[in-house]
Amino acid sequence: MERKTLTTSVFCVVVVLFVSFVGQGQCQTTAPPPPPCSSYKSCDTCVPHAKCLWCITSKNCTEYPVSWLLPPASVCQLSQARWGVCWLNFEALIITLAVVGGSILISIAVCCCCCCCRCKKRPSRPDRDEERFARKREEIKQRAEDRKVERMAKHDEIRRKYGLIGDSDHPYSKFENE
Repeated sequence: MERKTLTTSVFCVVVVLFVSFVGQGQCQTTAPPPPPCSSYKSCDTCVPHAKCLWCITSKNCTEYPVSWLLPPASVCQLSQARWGVCWLNFEALIITLAVVGGSILISIAVCCCCCCCRCKKRPSRPDRDEERFARKREEIKQRAEDRKVERMAKHDEIRRKYGLIGDSDHPYSKFENE
């Protein structure tokens, strides 16, 4: 009886696991390949695809020649080629990107030069914090010197009180009198 219950339990667990795995699995289908660029018949349908290039003179959509940075004249003239948007020719796009890129590089260079010049000027002129710290340091040195003078005066007073300082000019006068 116990063996039959165990077998039934194991069978139920296997069925539940099988159903849960099958239920969670999803059908994996590959996306159909995109249509070739030659299938697009207008500039508006061609240029949204990054791999396609529209040529106004031939009015056709062709694959962008990725082996070259710029499409050769045999594919389409730069002034007649459209890529990304229809209202801007490829030549103007390249010039615009070059100007924007150059402006960004010049701005970065100017900022770096300004920062470097500002950093070079800073050590020659101490700022307020450094001046304040220097004043505090001088005050601390002065107080230490005052305390040292007070200590020496106290020590001299104690030495006089106990007769350790003689009235003569040299330190061995105490031994000469005895």
